Amino acid sequence: MNNTEQPAEKASAMQVAKAVFWSFLGIRKKDDLDRDAKMIKPHQVVIGGLIGGVIFVLSILTLVKVVTS
Repeated sequence: MNNTEQPAEKASAMQVAKAVFWSFLGIRKKDDLDRDAKMIKPHQVVIGGLIGGVIFVLSILTLVKVVTS
């Protein structure tokens, strides 16, 4: 890294959640994808994906329970 490059910003939890949410839907703008690739670390994506997956499964289970009651 030379002196003219600035260190990459760190992504906030909200930015990671937003990126994971849009990825679950399969809708991403190229600009957003490029920005996220620079800011979000792989471990943040994995953790966000796991949390998002758990929330999705629990939501589906709750919906099924409400409908079948």
